[in-house]
Amino acid sequence: MILLDRLFRSLIQSGRLEVTWPDGKRSVYQGKEPGDRHSAVRITDTRTSWAILRSPSLGAGEGFMDGRIVIEDGDIRQLLDLIIFNTRWQRGNGHRNLLGRQRAWLKTMLERNGAGRSVRNVAHHYDLSDRLYDLFLDADRQYSCAYWTDPEHETLEQAQADKKAHIAAKLLLEPGQRVLDIGCGWGGMALYLNRVADVDVLGITLSDEQLAVARRRAQEAGVADRVRFEKIDYRALDGTFDRIVSVGMFEHVGRPNYGRFFDVVANRLAPDGVALVHTIGRAGGPGETDAWTRKYIFPGGYSPALSEIMPHVEYNRLWATDIEVLRLHYAYTLEAWYDRTVAAREQIEAVYDARFYRMWCFYLASAITAFRHSDHCNFQIQLARQRDALPITRRYLDQTEDRYRALDTAPRAQAAE
Repeated sequence: MILLDRLFRSLIQSGRLEVTWPDGKRSVYQGKEPGDRHSAVRITDTRTSWAILRSPSLGAGEGFMDGRIVIEDGDIRQLLDLIIFNTRWQRGNGHRNLLGRQRAWLKTMLERNGAGRSVRNVAHHYDLSDRLYDLFLDADRQYSCAYWTDPEHETLEQAQADKKAHIAAKLLLEPGQRVLDIGCGWGGMALYLNRVADVDVLGITLSDEQLAVARRRAQEAGVADRVRFEKIDYRALDGTFDRIVSVGMFEHVGRPNYGRFFDVVANRLAPDGVALVHTIGRAGGPGETDAWTRKYIFPGGYSPALSEIMPHVEYNRLWATDIEVLRLHYAYTLEAWYDRTVAAREQIEAVYDARFYRMWCFYLASAITAFRHSDHCNFQIQLARQRDALPITRRYLDQTEDRYRALDTAPRAQAAE
């Protein structure tokens, strides 16, 4: 494949890539820049080569899933690390030129995410087998970026417990307050907030599987009267809440609905209330969800730039009282998930099949490279309706966070089974 050969020769500026073509010939692409990244692959048919040229993410992802791209040195994480490192964001490899060619109307259609489509999108990813999530998540099933204070030595369980304490501290909770958890997952955050801060929580989700698990956990913990879970679209909510938290849900809202989302936050938040939105984001400005991820993992999903969020915060006259950018925390989290996925290969293939296992590995490996080498990060945006709703310095955060950590001495006690 002459065109693909030219692409690889232009692409590999650091490290070494070996490609065995469908006719058995082998090409070696050695970068001139220093670097020890390396990988070797075999492309089994010409159709895959053309598919990569037409749509790199979709062609490569489907080729790997179907076994038409075979890794012969390392694994898919090692291959994608080599490729994405050579297109890393800091080098400015055509990101904005590519963005300029995107069609605005197409982006709007793909992310329109009305109530019915939102339910289907959520079911596509979150209504998978319970067994799958048990195999690679922490015991509390926190399916979002952890908070790593010592990445070299702490466990995933500890980092996820620290994430909950970090977010709870930013909410500045008081006993008896009403808290809304938008996109509550399997209930871990809601149960945690009730446990450490003595608050009442309403968690909402569009996933039937998550709802069933969350309700069961509340019953088992004996707090179902104070921690309730409902299947409700955030746009259909009523009532007022002292605190609002949303962790890992905003990525599914879609750009056409950002205004409506922050309308809900502003309208449902008490006058002296506080909200915290935790979302994957982009440091490099507006972008595009790649075709493979949109098709196989998160249909309708998009990770926003801060510049796409803030106009809606401003329009609703909300104070952005604190914005924290987590630059590497999700890379560490994804690496832990990837390692657990690889270790559980036989179990995952028993639940699904080898193609699904390869798909899941491609998903996690590509996400790792996005946070290691592309412009992906996490935003934690603290919001309030009144400028004096929170202390005027950040000292309270460390103090409150340490107190919650001390209270929650057994972070696995209410883990999902």
